[in-house]
Amino acid sequence: MRLGIFAKTFEGGDPATVLAAARAAGFGAVQYNMACSGLPPMPDALPPGAAEAVGAAARAGATGIVALSATYNMIHPDPAVREAGHRRLEVLAAGTGAMGTRLLTLCTGTRDPDDQWRGHPDNATPDAWRDLLAAMETALAIAERHDVDLGIEPELANVIDSAAKARRLIDELGSPRVKIVLDPANLFEVAPLPEQRRLVAEAADLLADRIAMGHAKDRTPDGGFTTAGQGVLDYPHYLGCLKAAGFDGPLVTHGLSAAEAPGVAAFLKAALAEAGIGVEA
Repeated sequence: MRLGIFAKTFEGGDPATVLAAARAAGFGAVQYNMACSGLPPMPDALPPGAAEAVGAAARAGATGIVALSATYNMIHPDPAVREAGHRRLEVLAAGTGAMGTRLLTLCTGTRDPDDQWRGHPDNATPDAWRDLLAAMETALAIAERHDVDLGIEPELANVIDSAAKARRLIDELGSPRVKIVLDPANLFEVAPLPEQRRLVAEAADLLADRIAMGHAKDRTPDGGFTTAGQGVLDYPHYLGCLKAAGFDGPLVTHGLSAAEAPGVAAFLKAALAEAGIGVEA
């Protein structure tokens, strides 16, 4: 596997500076965010040369761009907000080739109008599912035009809140461009260890053919998020499930500070070694 980190963990609006910091902290890859180029995460346009600068910095620093963040609320209650997200998705999709990646990561969304990472009771309604299907069809048309893949992530606060719903979406859409970002800490809040392990194993098994990236953060005993290795997540079990699923792609950590990054790199490298998984430089 290739060990990566969210690029926006590190301060800076210049890709060379940010990628050098990631490499120095022990990571050979990043999930990039246009904020690291001094732009909004979902810009209305890419300035000339912006995408090429990311690709050049990645090559110069031998740091892979394994994905580009393209999160917007795909089922926002205001259709105009969704449409703005679609337009910005196309802007990013057009730049991925120059950056050196083919994976755009999405947020399947929530009916909450103010926070795309906050749950809402209406996320479970048929209307929300209908709107997600329509949004994904639009996103897939963009993906086809630019030859990219779309990574969706089961998250408790979003309309795709379980591995089963992610599988249903994959099957209903019928497109090989729909990929999975698997973050085990997003599959439960508080769960006894046997239940945690069951959820993670079932997700890895159910989604094995579509996992394009693993995420790495953690849960506190009371259900909050914390840095990988500092919580209750059974990392040997999680990594073993990825291995059993045949996954050998990037493992990307987030939800940590720049100061914590070297320690998390060391923790993940040790956990991967314990699981018998090699780490690509």
